[in-house]
Amino acid sequence: MARAADEAWAALARGGHAALMRHAQTVPGTGDPPGFRLEDCSTQRNLSEAGRAAAARLGGAYRERGVRVARVLSSQWCRCLDTGTALGLARVEAAPEALNSFFDARGEAQRSTAALRALLSALPAEGTVAVLVTHQVNITALTGIFPAMGETLVLRLDAAQGFPVAGRIAGG
Repeated sequence: MARAADEAWAALARGGHAALMRHAQTVPGTGDPPGFRLEDCSTQRNLSEAGRAAAARLGGAYRERGVRVARVLSSQWCRCLDTGTALGLARVEAAPEALNSFFDARGEAQRSTAALRALLSALPAEGTVAVLVTHQVNITALTGIFPAMGETLVLRLDAAQGFPVAGRIAGG
């Protein structure tokens, strides 16, 4: 497992890859409470202290391994924005069309996944890395993989091949 993670880190450091991350560990639950509002974090399921700490450790691992992150893009959900902020790698930018959850709006899966593919296609293949913080449903729709909270899938920026998964990094 450690060797596979090392290979995923090496792919990020080489360039031509993006990091697609599920938000860090949250307080217990699934989805969000009824009537939640994006503009009010107190109405959402948020990160736990363990999740904040794990995201900070992951950010440190990027720095220790020399992975140059130029952008951190995020869903508008507080747990994603807070994960991106805790990484401490770059200013967090919202990318709602591509990264917002469609857990409660399954009819949006195709549109959202197409937007994610377009976003990945627009990322530079050379130089720095982008970290995209999103939700399980978004990642599974694109890759077929059900990631753990805090897990990162390293995607090769190859639209013709469907952005293949080059490796996985546990969220710790």
